[in-house]
Amino acid sequence: MTQNKQQSGSWVAIVTMFFLYAMISFVTNLAAPIGVIWKNAFADTGSANMIGMLGNAMNFLAYLFMGIPAGKMLTKIGYKKTALVGIATGFVGVFVQFCSGLLPVGVAGFVVYLLGAFISGFCVCMLNTVVNPMLNLIGGGGNRGNQLNMIGGTLNSLSGTFTPLLVGALIGTVTANTKMVDVNLVLYIAMAVFALAFIVLSFIPIADPERGKVTKDTVFEHSPWAFRHFVLGTIAIFVYVGVEVGIPGTLIYFLSDTTEKGGGAGLENPVAIAGAVAATYWLLMLVGRTVSAFIASKVSSRQMMLFATSLGMVFILLAMFLGKSSSVSMPVFANFSFSMVTVPVAALFLVLCGLCTSVMWSCIFNLACEGLGKYSAQASGIFMMMVVGGGVLPLIQNFIADNTGYMISYIVPFLGVAFMFYYALIGSKNVNKDIPV
Repeated sequence: MTQNKQQSGSWVAIVTMFFLYAMISFVTNLAAPIGVIWKNAFADTGSANMIGMLGNAMNFLAYLFMGIPAGKMLTKIGYKKTALVGIATGFVGVFVQFCSGLLPVGVAGFVVYLLGAFISGFCVCMLNTVVNPMLNLIGGGGNRGNQLNMIGGTLNSLSGTFTPLLVGALIGTVTANTKMVDVNLVLYIAMAVFALAFIVLSFIPIADPERGKVTKDTVFEHSPWAFRHFVLGTIAIFVYVGVEVGIPGTLIYFLSDTTEKGGGAGLENPVAIAGAVAATYWLLMLVGRTVSAFIASKVSSRQMMLFATSLGMVFILLAMFLGKSSSVSMPVFANFSFSMVTVPVAALFLVLCGLCTSVMWSCIFNLACEGLGKYSAQASGIFMMMVVGGGVLPLIQNFIADNTGYMISYIVPFLGVAFMFYYALIGSKNVNKDIPV
């Protein structure tokens, strides 16, 4: 009877973590499509792409400040209370973004929007800090722990698929006078989801997993930084999130740009098409994670990473060199169905990168946390701090896009994928097995 109750409690916890995984993607993926509004509002500055990506940057900058505190929250108040604090913070962040729409288009409204994006970043940081180690620990680490994170990542991608699609469709044609008020419906939905999630989670009994549990009597002789594979793993997470966000985020700007520099000339309603193409990228991440969830118990994280990073480098290079040299008709996910659109050939290869990035997060997390034992909670907080790469690398990429060209800017994600290939091949090996955990 006791064993049945434990198994039942584990499944409740797993399902709850899956739902939180989906919420993380919803909040994060609001930034890029909404950024198109601010990009056009400041189109005459010469740095429009970089300005449009600032909301995304603020969202991820929050990880730098909240990563370690979130890890400490796990050890002090537990997984459930940390998740509740994160959900409440998310409601506040979205509400502040909503308030930016009450101000005229300009610097004042933009600053309020950035503040809301920053607060929302605290939310996703705390939720990420909860779901990743909890699923990994419930699964017992290894391939099973990776498999649970893969399944959670599938729901994360499902949410990520619909977010840019929904926002792009609601925004429609963007001009310099388009305001945040045009996405109020999306923000209303977001606030309602947060409120409902807080109420529901409050009544769900979730016990912290015993494995990796830290108490006041736990003695830390070392720290996660003592493990080389963890240190290199934090760098890999930094570049991974930058790659995952930068590829579709910059692609949205490329396809919505109707100037000679961009790839949106000749497209009917380029903003909506750009959102649909980005949604297809996230849909392929969903496909990749779904497939990976079935094979993760048999195929190691290292093998998955080596294959995904190798293929990803090929796709990015093809996109960079082919660019707008030709057009291709490709299926995109729009209006909850598939339709064919003609886009520059580079868009096709960049969308295919979604299959590659789909497995990277959980594989890196699994490889970097393997063998950490009681240091897992601390490690998770540090990991979340390094997610700031999702704000830094896309910002650098779009600075390059403003000053050179969109396709040249993809050298940033290419180098990031190359480092992750090195991590999977060499850097992920645990050479500190003598440290007691």
